[in-house]
Amino acid sequence: MHLYYLASVALAAQALAAPSPKSDNSSALEQWLYNSQLDDHGLSLLDRSDIVGFQALYSWKSLEPAENDYDFSNIRDDYEKVLAKGKKFWVQLQDRSFNASVDPVPKYLKTPYYNNGSAPACDGTACDTNFTITGWVAQQWNPRVRHRYQSLLSALAEEFDGKITGINLPETSISVTEGTNNYTDESYFLGELDNAGYAAHAFKKSYAVQYVNFWPDGWNNTNNRFTDSFNFYAKHGVGVGGPDLIPNKPGQEQNSYVYIPMYHDEVPITVVAFQEPDLKEINNKTGNPFTKEELVDFAVNELHVRIVFWTVQAPWLQSS
Repeated sequence: MHLYYLASVALAAQALAAPSPKSDNSSALEQWLYNSQLDDHGLSLLDRSDIVGFQALYSWKSLEPAENDYDFSNIRDDYEKVLAKGKKFWVQLQDRSFNASVDPVPKYLKTPYYNNGSAPACDGTACDTNFTITGWVAQQWNPRVRHRYQSLLSALAEEFDGKITGINLPETSISVTEGTNNYTDESYFLGELDNAGYAAHAFKKSYAVQYVNFWPDGWNNTNNRFTDSFNFYAKHGVGVGGPDLIPNKPGQEQNSYVYIPMYHDEVPITVVAFQEPDLKEINNKTGNPFTKEELVDFAVNELHVRIVFWTVQAPWLQSS
C-alpha cells in the first residue's frame, strides 16, 4: 500500500503540470460570505457593497446520487442567484462531516468493493484516549474511493471551471482509528495530496484550494508533513487556506499558521474562513470576542491572505 501511493504521487507530479491562475496576493483583502447553504439571509447580505461573493458547501452525496449520475442543480441555481447580484461564487466540496448522523459519501459506495466508502471519525483533543464517533470521512486513502472523488472533480470542472471563482477541498485534520479500514497516516496524507493536485489540474481557470489546518501525524511539522504538502501545493498550482481565522491560537500557530503566510507568494491564492465555531473565540488581551478589525488585521498582516470567508452570523454583518 505504501509503495502504491508513493508511485501514485510520483506519477501525479509528472502529470499535473497544468496551467493555474497566477499568484496575486498583492490585491486588497476581499470580504466574502460563507454558509453551508445559500438562503434568503445570505442573499440579502450580498446587497452590501463591501461583500465580493459567496461560498457555499456541497456534500459529495448531494452531487452524485448514483454512480456517474451527477446532479449539480443546487450549485447551478446558487451560482445564478449570486451572479444576478453582481457577485462571485465559490464552492466548498465536502467529503467529511462533523455529525455522527451525517455520512457525506454517496450510497453507491456502501459496498464491499469500496470498503463501505467512509470511516467513522472523531473530532476533539481526547480522540487518542476516548475515540467517540462525531462524524464520517470518505476513505480517500482507498484508491477506488479516490478515483470516484476525482471523477466528481472532473465533472464539476467541466461545467463550472471559469464560472466559479474557486473550489476548495475541506480541512486536512481528521482522527480515525489507525489500522481499521486499511487506514494509515501515510496513505491518507498521500491521498489528500493526490486529490489536491488533481483538483488544480481539472480547474485550469478557477482557483483550486486545499484547506490545511493539521495533519494526523504532522503536529509542528512532524514527518515533514507541512513542508512536503506546501511544497507540493506550490509546485502544482494549488491554493491554500484554513477553516478557522483565530488570532494567536497556539495550535494553529504551531501548524498551518506558519506555512500559509510563508507560501503566500508561491501558491496561486491564500484564503481563510471565519466560521460559526470561531464566534466563541475570545481575545485573551481584551477578554472579549475578537472584533472585525482585529480579525482583519491578523488576516492581512500575519496570514497574508487574499480572501476571508465570513460566516453569515458574524456580528458585523448584522448591522445595516
